[in-house]
Amino acid sequence: MQQHSQQWLVVVNDEEQYSVWAADRDIPQGWRAVGVSGPKGDCLDHIERTWTDMRPLSLRSATAA
Repeated sequence: MQQHSQQWLVVVNDEEQYSVWAADRDIPQGWRAVGVSGPKGDCLDHIERTWTDMRPLSLRSATAA
């Protein structure tokens, strides 16, 4: 029996919060794909390297002002 290899997408919302989403499902409203896909572990590695400040964009903007 062949094992199904689930593919994932890295998605981000308007607050620049990242997540993974199953590639075979519609991306939920308010989220968009960033162009990175593959095995879940690879997607999570990308998020770990990219999402270095966990604060939402609105909070980062407020504290920078």
